[in-house]
Amino acid sequence: MNEQKATGQASVERMKTVKAAWDKAPSGPKKEASLKHYQAAETAHKASKEDDCIKSCDAATKALL
Repeated sequence: MNEQKATGQASVERMKTVKAAWDKAPSGPKKEASLKHYQAAETAHKASKEDDCIKSCDAATKALL
């Protein structure tokens, strides 16, 4: 149970980091692609699918690069 809670906290922290990077990014297709991945991460987090949440956060970060 503690491991699941720790994973959930890790995904929340990752989402905060991705959101901060997204907020600073200039408008354009990369930002739009990143937003779609971020929204998928939010959906996964709400459904307690932490692995999917982290994967979507990683995809959102890559989309900004």
